Amino acid sequence: MSDARIESETQVLGQASDTARQMDRLLDIMAALRDPTTGCPWDIEQDFETIVPYTIEEAYEVADAIARQDMESLRDELGDLLFQSVFHAQMATEAGAFTFRDVVKAISDKMERRHPHVFGNLAIEDAEQQSQAWEDQKAAERQRKSRNTDAKASILDDVPVALPALKRAQKLGKRMQRVGFDWPDTLSITEKIIEELDELRAELTTGDMARLKEELGDLLFTVAQIGRRLGIDPEDALQKGNLKVERRFRALENQVRLDGQDIEKISISELETYWQQAKSSKIG
Repeated sequence: MSDARIESETQVLGQASDTARQMDRLLDIMAALRDPTTGCPWDIEQDFETIVPYTIEEAYEVADAIARQDMESLRDELGDLLFQSVFHAQMATEAGAFTFRDVVKAISDKMERRHPHVFGNLAIEDAEQQSQAWEDQKAAERQRKSRNTDAKASILDDVPVALPALKRAQKLGKRMQRVGFDWPDTLSITEKIIEELDELRAELTTGDMARLKEELGDLLFTVAQIGRRLGIDPEDALQKGNLKVERRFRALENQVRLDGQDIEKISISELETYWQQAKSSKIG
């Protein structure tokens, strides 16, 4: 073996060892924070339910750092998100349910199982074929889980209820598509949207808030399916739409100020004129 190869392998082993030490350090910090005698009172008081909002918030902050292309923030936010996993694992350890090692083993086993083209002998030609193979693996896992629990498996099993609603709507539609329960084409979905919009309009005359909420939900679910059929994440599309509206409205506000006017005192028709100006200036 050449000296260069020995040096390279030694460096890799050294990095792996340091990573393990840093991970053990984080686990020790978490255990110390939860120590019932010497730990942090706030950390000790938490449970799975109270930590969930922080876990979700950290995931969104990771997404925000990526959207801003801020690598320094991304490093920090990924650390915060990792800490959330460690926090949940520590509480599970205390309850005798599982440990962080079990979490790591479970995800490692799953990734190897769901990538037989990388860790096995299956041949996968492209990303689309891999996506199909991934879904097939998940379906097989649901069937195995069903047999183990004596429960009837549904193709909708394991679509998390806590997902953002548009994302969940997309996933539910994708699952139902697997058994052929879908519109024949994208144009058919647009026709369904018109139908749902008409139903919402009809309920506007009744003032029945429960029915209005139901019809609005039907409309939004159907809109999400267009994104699914086009390969567009509706959550991402709405986020970009939000940002565009925000940029244009900020430009509107700025122009109103430059014109020496008070935005709270001008008419809706004047606001619409400013809005059209912001649009025509290609803002957003």
